[in-house]
Amino acid sequence: MSAAALHYRVEAADAHAHLWRVTLTVMRPAARQRVSLPVWIPGSYLVREFAQHLQRLQALADGQPAALRQLDKNTWEVEAPGAAELQLHYEVHAHDASVRTAFLDATRGFFNPTSLCLRVHGREDEPQALTLAPNRWTQGWRVATALERADGATRDAHGRWRWPHDDGFATYLAADYDELADHPVELGTFWIGDVEVRGVPHRLAVTGAPAGFDGGRLLRDAARIAEAACALWHGEAAPPPFDRYLFLLHVTRDGYGGLEHRHSTALVCARGDLPLAPLPDAATTETAPKAGDRYVTLLGLISHEYFHAWNVKRLRPAEFARYDYDRENYTRLLWFFEGFTSYYDDLLLLRAGLIELPTYLELLARTVNHVLATPGRRVQSVAQASFDAWIKYYRPHDGTPNATVSYYAKGALVALALDLTLRDAAGVSLDDALRALWRRCAGGPMEEDDLRAVLRELAGRPLDAELDAWVHGTGDPPLRTLLEGHGIRWVEEPAPLPQRLGLQVDEAGGALRLKHVLRGGAAEAAGLAPGDEWLAVQRGEAIWRVTRLEDVALHARGLAPGEPLLAWVARDGRVLHCPLRWPAQAAASVKLLPPQDASTAA
Repeated sequence: MSAAALHYRVEAADAHAHLWRVTLTVMRPAARQRVSLPVWIPGSYLVREFAQHLQRLQALADGQPAALRQLDKNTWEVEAPGAAELQLHYEVHAHDASVRTAFLDATRGFFNPTSLCLRVHGREDEPQALTLAPNRWTQGWRVATALERADGATRDAHGRWRWPHDDGFATYLAADYDELADHPVELGTFWIGDVEVRGVPHRLAVTGAPAGFDGGRLLRDAARIAEAACALWHGEAAPPPFDRYLFLLHVTRDGYGGLEHRHSTALVCARGDLPLAPLPDAATTETAPKAGDRYVTLLGLISHEYFHAWNVKRLRPAEFARYDYDRENYTRLLWFFEGFTSYYDDLLLLRAGLIELPTYLELLARTVNHVLATPGRRVQSVAQASFDAWIKYYRPHDGTPNATVSYYAKGALVALALDLTLRDAAGVSLDDALRALWRRCAGGPMEEDDLRAVLRELAGRPLDAELDAWVHGTGDPPLRTLLEGHGIRWVEEPAPLPQRLGLQVDEAGGALRLKHVLRGGAAEAAGLAPGDEWLAVQRGEAIWRVTRLEDVALHARGLAPGEPLLAWVARDGRVLHCPLRWPAQAAASVKLLPPQDASTAA
């Protein structure tokens, strides 16, 4: 056992029942020792109530049963007066394959310590040891984590990081609970690839990939993304502010998501997102993927989460200087930490040479169109959206597009507008602003005033009016003017039918169902409602069955703006007809094209 006074022993209790077994040993406990399990995990702003999965909690003080009392939903108090050692034994049900919680079955194990490791109150700043114990359920498995090994196996004779070569079932050490909580653990059989970026070891561990996937290409491309991020933050030669980095990628049938950590990221993608190895007789030349290629989605996810190693894990809101794991932690700056990261994730793919300019502009146009098609951007500021993430962004409902705006998407457009404004005003860029902000805040907690000060210094004038309008107000940044000033062509095309009607639909299963009815649109004016199943349209005396929006378009062909088309819908077991007036072609979809000379600065 480690010499640490706080020690967690984790093993698979029953993989078929999806149960982890945890033993927490606390040396020199308080007479009334409190412990709690976090209710959320940093980076995912929703109270997820991890304690709901904890069961069979028992306490022993110096080997004897100790009185245990639950104080609230996630906190317990143990009577241990005079005890030298307190042990807590419990199990955690783990069957969530997302990046946020814990998972266990006969093929794979994964957990974030926030889901398994009770926090010992008053002892959060002490070293925490974690032992991963093998048993029959984990036979043949390996461990992937960026935690430090207690036996020194993760350091060479000069103190430099090295990835251990054994199976990884060992004892790990964290300086405090925050560090422990910030290191996910993957267990199972997986593909591993190693690469160095600016002298820093990076590892990619891929679980669940098909045999034909091209791990070498994915590793090379991840390294190019890492190099582009380092260049942005630190210039041409300086290393990143961490001495190792681990990409944990879980591949599923149909999944997507990521969560950032200080030395790693946990990612989920679909199998169709992976690059495939070339066939033996095929040409080996790699071509840049296009915006519609699913591999671009995966590369963008990797870029986004890696960028977070700087932007939110180190440079972070002052409110996150110390996490409170028992309740919501509010900040109005997610438009910066998530939005600016969203701006740079695809831009770094361009800089790394992984995509070409037309592809980048297509990805950017998607963000522009997403924001412009969201009525909620006129209702909620992106700063308020950041604050409300806990109850709105992570808890969407059928009225969400009409009442909220994405701090990811609009935050990315604010970043774009500031970048172009800085280039116009002073010949500098948002890159310079981020580097200056990093220096000003010493790579640590920041406030919005820090950003305003940096922008003022670089632009030669305050940009407060822009931030007040775009961030704290509901104004749109003047993207067309800014982009066209840099040679990017802004082309407005006819809006797709859902946007013209003011609808978001689901066409799965041979039925046309309305997910969202957008504020101010023709569908809302007709009385259509979220949850309706659109059964048919009537034009004159003829009634036509519809199961897709393209059926609606077919039967509305030739209608002039304002002409009627009766929509027959099923709602709550009743069939209703709603008088839909065919909308004029007012809304437009934006397409961004490179300059005529097909070159521009990134």
